[in-house]
Formats: sequence, C-alpha cells, structure tokens
Amino acid sequence: MKYNFNEIEAKWQKYWKENGTFHAENDSEKPKYYVLDMFPYPSGAGLHVGHPLGYIASDIYARYKRHQGFNVLHPQGYDSFGLPAEQYAIQTGQHPAITTKTNIARYREQLDKIGFSFDWSREVRTSDPAYYKWTQWIFIELFNSWYNVETDKAAHIDTLVAKFETEGNANVNAVCDDDIAIFAAADWTQYDAKTKQEILLKYRLTYLAETEVNWCPALGTVLANDEIVNGVSERGGHPVVRKKMTQWSMRISAYAQRLLDGLNTIDWPQPLKDSQTNWIGRSQGAMVTFKVDGHDANIDVFTTRPDTIYGVSFMTLAPEHDLVQKITTADQKEAVEAYRDATSKRSERERMADVKTISGVFTGAYALHPFTGEKVQIWIGDYVLASYGTGAVMAVPCGDQRDYDFAKHFGLDIPNIFEGVDISEEAYGEKEGVKIANSDFLNGLTYKKAMKTVIYELEKRGFGKGKINYRLRDAVFSRQRYWGEPFPVYYVNGMPQMIDVKHLPIALPEVEKYLPTETGEPPLGNAEVWAWDTNTNTVVDNKHCHSELDAESTDNGIYPLELNTMPGWAGSSWYFFRYMEKALRDEHFASQEALDYWENVDLYIGGSEHATGHLLYARFWTKFLKDRGFVGVEEPFKKLINQGMILGTSAFVFRIDGTNKFISKNILDTINEKVNNGENLSEQEHSLFENWTPISGKSLPVQSIHADVALVSSADTLDIEGFKNWRSDFKDAEFICEEDGTFKVAREVEKMSKSKYNVVNPDEICEAYGADSLRLFEMFLGPLEQAKPWNTAGITGVFSFLKKLWKLYIADEGPRVTETEPTKDNLKTLHKTIKKVQYDIENFSFNTSVSTFMICVNELSVQKCTSREILEPLTILISPYAPHIAEELWFRLGNEGSIATAKFPVFEERHLVESSKEYPVSFNGKMRFKKELPLDLSKEEIEKIILEDERTEAQLNGKTPKKVIVVPGKIINIVG
Repeated sequence: MKYNFNEIEAKWQKYWKENGTFHAENDSEKPKYYVLDMFPYPSGAGLHVGHPLGYIASDIYARYKRHQGFNVLHPQGYDSFGLPAEQYAIQTGQHPAITTKTNIARYREQLDKIGFSFDWSREVRTSDPAYYKWTQWIFIELFNSWYNVETDKAAHIDTLVAKFETEGNANVNAVCDDDIAIFAAADWTQYDAKTKQEILLKYRLTYLAETEVNWCPALGTVLANDEIVNGVSERGGHPVVRKKMTQWSMRISAYAQRLLDGLNTIDWPQPLKDSQTNWIGRSQGAMVTFKVDGHDANIDVFTTRPDTIYGVSFMTLAPEHDLVQKITTADQKEAVEAYRDATSKRSERERMADVKTISGVFTGAYALHPFTGEKVQIWIGDYVLASYGTGAVMAVPCGDQRDYDFAKHFGLDIPNIFEGVDISEEAYGEKEGVKIANSDFLNGLTYKKAMKTVIYELEKRGFGKGKINYRLRDAVFSRQRYWGEPFPVYYVNGMPQMIDVKHLPIALPEVEKYLPTETGEPPLGNAEVWAWDTNTNTVVDNKHCHSELDAESTDNGIYPLELNTMPGWAGSSWYFFRYMEKALRDEHFASQEALDYWENVDLYIGGSEHATGHLLYARFWTKFLKDRGFVGVEEPFKKLINQGMILGTSAFVFRIDGTNKFISKNILDTINEKVNNGENLSEQEHSLFENWTPISGKSLPVQSIHADVALVSSADTLDIEGFKNWRSDFKDAEFICEEDGTFKVAREVEKMSKSKYNVVNPDEICEAYGADSLRLFEMFLGPLEQAKPWNTAGITGVFSFLKKLWKLYIADEGPRVTETEPTKDNLKTLHKTIKKVQYDIENFSFNTSVSTFMICVNELSVQKCTSREILEPLTILISPYAPHIAEELWFRLGNEGSIATAKFPVFEERHLVESSKEYPVSFNGKMRFKKELPLDLSKEEIEKIILEDERTEAQLNGKTPKKVIVVPGKIINIVG
C-alpha cells in the first residue's frame, strides 16, 4: 500500500479543524503551557520556506507538551495594521482592509497546509475593531496614570489629583516633565480646568509634547528608529529627516530600571538581553548646570565623569537643541542654520555610527564654567544627539578621544590639567595622588573619592546634583498614517479628552485618499465624518464641528478627533493576553479567570530583530498593566528563543555594460582568469567588450543581475526563453552561451527575499513532497538558532525516510504490525530513540532528532521489527515532527481519535543496559570466531565455556593451550 501523503495530510488537516483538536481549555486540571510565535504581518507575497522555521519549532514543542499531559495554548493571529498595506492602497486605491483580508486568507491557507497545531478559535487581528477597542482602552488607562517613584509603580491619575488638592506638588516624587512649576494646594484650587489639564499632561504616562522625530516626507509619516536602515526608510528606501512635531509619547523611561532588573528573571538569549541593556543604557554620574554668558539660560549636562570638570574647555550641543537658535550670534547664524539643515537629513543611527567624520559649527556664544567662572565656547556637532541625555556635552579633550579629535580638528584649546596622568577609569581607579590643575579640593584623591567630592561641591554651590541617567527615551506613539489604530481622543479648547470605554471602539472612517491632506495633515484629515459629538457620544460629520479658530463658531458639543493613528507596535504589545480569552468576549480585554490561569507565555519564538522594539514595548506595557492590577505578571515571556534564518541560494546573470548582452558565467570566468594571468584573449573574446582594454586585476565591465531561481536548473543552467519572457526589458536580449548551448548562472547564498527572486514557495514543497517532509527538512537543516541555506534537492532524503517509515508499518499487501513480543534489540533501539528525542526536544536540538529517527527506522527495518509494542510508541515519538503520517499510522494501528494527546513514551534505562557481550575469540592474536556470553560470568567460567566450544577444539587440534587470557567484557585470547 503506497504512502499517499497528499491524501493523508488533507484528511488529518480536515479532521483537526472539524474536531477542534487543538482548542485549549481555560479551566483544565492539567498543568498549563503557553507556546507562542511572534505573529506575522500578512504581506501580499505570502510565505516562503524561511518563514515557517520558527513556527515548526514551536509546533514541535507544543505537540510534545500535549503528549506530556499539558493543557497547551498555541494560538495564532495577524499583526494586520501597517505601512505596506497603506502604501498599496495609495498606489491602487484599494482599501487596506480588503488587501489585508485577502493576504490573511492566503496566509491561513499556507499555514494550514503545513499542519500547525494552532488554536484558531482564538485568532486575533490587530486591525479588527473588536480587538483594537482594547488597544484604545490601554491607551486611555496610560493617559489616566502617573508614575509614583515612592511606590515605584504606576497609579491612577486621581491619586495624583488628590495630592495636589491637599498638599500641592512640592513633595510629589514622580517621573514627569522637567519644566514643572511648584504650586501649593491653594494654587491648584484656583487654576481653571485647562491649566489643570496642562499640568496633569506633564505627569501622565502618555502625553502630548513637541518631539524631535524621524520624518519621512515621501511616506508622509513619522518612523521609529527600527524602521530606518542606513538613513532611509526601510519601506521604499526614502530619505528621512529630523523634525519637531507635536506627538503622543509613552513615558517608557519611567520603567527603565525595572526593565533592566526584569532581564535577570527571564530565560532569554544573552545577546538579546545585552541589546536591551545597552538600549536602556543606565549610567551613574552628575547633572551639571552651565550658565550661558549674556543670556538668561542654562545648559544642563549629564556626565559620568564629573571628576574631569576642570578639563572642560568647550561645550557641544546637538544641532537641534532648543537653545541653539536663541544663543547663536548674528555673525554665526548662517553657518549654524546650514549645519542644522544638513544634520536634519541624517538619522540618529547614522550619526551614532559615524565615528570618523568630524564636523561642527561655533555658535558664537559662551558658557560659564561652574567652578572657575571662565568662558568656554559653545559649539554644535552632530555627534551629540538631542534624544540622548540632555542633548549637550561638556567637552574634556584631555580625557575623551572624541572631544580631543573635535578640538584638534577645529584648533581649540586642549589644556592638560591632569599633568600627564592617564585618567581613564581603569587606570585612575583607586590610585591616589593625581594632581588636577586649578582645583583646590580634588588633588590627591582617588577616582571614586573625586567623583563623590565633585558631586558634593556641585550640590553645595547649586550647580548640579548626582544622578542616574538612562539612554532610553520616551517612545513617540503617533504616526501620520491611515492604516492604524485610531486614538480614542477628541480636543476641547486644544486639550485632549478621552472617550469613555463604553463608547469604544472608535473605528477608522472611510477616506477618499490615503495620502496626507494638501495642508499637511495626516490622512485622517481627509475624512468627512470624523468629529466627536459629546451629546450623542458618536462620530459625526466634520461640518458640525466646533472650531476654536472661528470666533463665530458655536460650541455645540461637537469636537475634532485626533488625526494621527497609533504605531504598529501598539497592537503587538499586548496581543498575548488577548489570546488567553477563549471566547474573546467584548466586556474585557481578557477575563480575570483566563489571566490567572495562563499568566504569561512560557515559550516565545521569534526574530532577534525585535529586541529593542516589540519586545521592549511589550515588557513595558505588561509592567504597566501589572501596576494597575489588570494582569498578575511583570514579564510577558518567560523563555524566548530566536530562530535563525533560512537563506536562499540566489542566481545571478551577467550583462555586459552598455549592452543588452548576457554572458555565461563560465565564459566570463575564463576571460577573467586569462586577464589576471596576463594571457592574450582570442579575437572573439575581446570583441565581446567594446572600448575595453584588459588590465590585470581589473574585473570585466559587467553588471550582475538577480534571476528568478524558478528559471534555473539544479545544474545552474538558465531557461533562456523563460528569462526573456520574465521581464520586458530582457525580451530582445542576446545570450553568449557555452559550447554545448547552455547558459550558466552564478550562485550565491543570501537572505531569502522576494526582491532577490530566490524565494521557495512552501506550497510547492508540500505538493511535491508533503508537509511532513517540509517540517522534517527545515529542522534537519541545522541548529534552530543558526542561519542555514536552503537546498530543495536535499528534501528527497527526508522524503525517502518517510516512505521507509511507512513501509515499516504498511506492506504492499497491507498492515505489517503484529502482536509479537519485541526482541531485546527492538527494545534497545526504541528506548535509545526515546531518550535522545526527549533530550533534543527539551534542548531545542531538533536537527539531531531527525537523524535519530532515521537511525531508528534503519535499525528496526534491519531487525524486521513488526511488534506493536515498539511501533506504536514510535508513532508518538515522531508525531510532533511529522504529525500527518503519525496520525494515519496511529489510526491504522486501531486507535481511536487523534494521536495529539497520546502519552509520550517513557524511557526505561534497563533496555540499554547490556546483559551480555559478544566476545571476539582470538588464537595467538588472530580473531577466529565470536561468542555471546553473559556479562556476569567470572574469568574461570568464561575460560571453561570457551575451551569446551567445538570451534576451540578445532583450532587447537588436540593441543593443550599454553595460556588463556580473559578480560571480562572485552577480549578472549588463547595462546597455543
């Protein structure tokens, strides 16, 4: 009976769907285990074979935990808001909801074909109003919260108002804006409503503020740092500039220390922890205030080395610093403005990475040294970032390399106040006696004592204080896009008001165009029905909206709604909690019972590229929700694994520069080799390149172009006609082929990507070899965490293994399984397989499990094993990896229902303990025969048995042996 994988896989996928096989319960007596993948963005390109790698790994583990008796939650959904769908809508006019729905249907079809054990009853889509209603609710709760430093957690804003009403804000210890004015309780009661709202906005965990952002004019939106690559937008490669805009921000900085501390409590890869640690960037030092000469202004600087303050010879501000325009002198204004404009075109990442370029402009202004009173020049330089620290540095060229290089480049003073001593923290350390010029209190102190002394003097003189600083900045939360979560916010008298949760969701309106308006407003500015009626609590037509700019406009209770939408990370920062709710009920984001039962994710698998984006924001929101009593955990993901990348084998063709002629790789290589060796080219070879002189070491003038791998054979031969029809610009191309008429391409392993035309469609693999083959092969390619190249030719080996597995159970004439007792070798093979597979799964070494299965099946085939006692547990062992064939074999063994919850086989050590040994019996050092003997025999007993063996008698031919050497468990040697 043939292994018909297509029928088998379709049959069991249908069975799982109809029977809800993988639906998890929220009230099970079984222990819980929550396995989650970072949910996909459903692009129009669909899945390629690189995408399912992490999903297959998590599915193996989820299935394994079910076999172990766990109630497993393994859900899936879609991160369905985002810029690609919006860009497609701009190009085609098709609503993003339509393309998103189409893409999701395609993803679902592909995912189902691979046989994942997802609980689809809990599917979420971030663009579903029933889902983003609760994203809006979380935003409102953040708005209605402040961070109490004394309790080290968030609290409802009403508790802050209560403090203001009874004692003012002088003693309030909160994470808030820097420009907080002190007021008494009596003052608070006298403030009007708008003033109170303005004050509270400086304390709220989400707030409106003018912020320096990454603005992409071509896309018409703000971009997060992780959406920018090499200074341009990741999507489309458009230029990005720095620009100040009024934006919603999240006060994630309040959680900086807790985000650091929490890393010690979770099982994550160390490189990922290091990324978050560096991104948060905790440092200890002092905040120093420099007065600006001739201005009523101060420059605050955070420094980790306040002990070097006497070495300050100039200051550098970020070009976008608020004070630059105020303090720049008239004669420096033109140069400063030109420099600021040039800097705005460079991303923060680009500026941080550029350590070689030295550039800057003098503002013409001076600051006063807090201790000496001396004037120090104030410069601007793009190596200083407004978003880091205070956007200003006190430059100590005798103690900092970058400051030294800057001073040297511009000919600035470099005073060596440390008298030639290495003042690096490592060299200075506990060393005493360092002499510091101009200082009357630092001479002779160690590094630590000097630090403390300077901080003490700064605080005593009112020029600063000791401070712990974090690199982590508050997260900009506004996007000038259409396809995102609308804010549940309307504006009265310019102040934001929250819409009550009972009126949510505030759904996206229809718009005619998805581009910003002609006046520069976000796409929602195109909506005609986008105002909030406080009388009916509904969204109404804009024409009735009260306008504060129009003096004759009547305040009718209808106000403008927020035009920005939330960023992509909003919905992904809490989706793992929504999955916990089985029924996805509308009265809460997840029920208390579900939250108490599932708590958090036990295993999370996804890409390391989300280290300082999604993973950091999800931790932040979870800690906030815990503070407010909405969830019971501090961390969302207990264990995290970053899967590696499956690489594609790209194909390249070579076009001769200035022509539409393509030259075969082997011919090109031959010409290059001749040129490099100084050999003469044939007339025909030279004629291929016009106006070209062969020069040794110089490559031929050709352009390499990606070719679709579907047009290339396994022998690297291009389908020329297919290539011509692939792109219109190649239709009339000429091809210089090999002598046998073939055209060879070059191959290179690189990231699998649609743009590189090297993607392999998993549907085609499933159709040709089956989903079980795909699953096994992806695991077999190498360790989960490592990158590995895809080679479709290799899948035939895995497919052959599955056919061999099938034949172990099913012969051509029918079932082979019998009720016979297993042999000792059968049991040994099974139990060493159980031991190895269990170890591999628990250590996520899935590639070695596949090898183990192959060895096991080979051994059982040689042993001609037909015993149910062996073959039945083997189906369970392989079920997490190849679930379809396992289900079918389980069914054919006479079992009812799915194999999914069958008990995982228990390893028994006794079957691996050898009770006997096959001894090689040698005569005068030459092995003549072998004999199986029990291991518990003594030397004398072994010798007696061997000498009585008729083969020994034949070897001795009646002679008496001179000596019999017996090493129990190893050898027997008879000396004649």
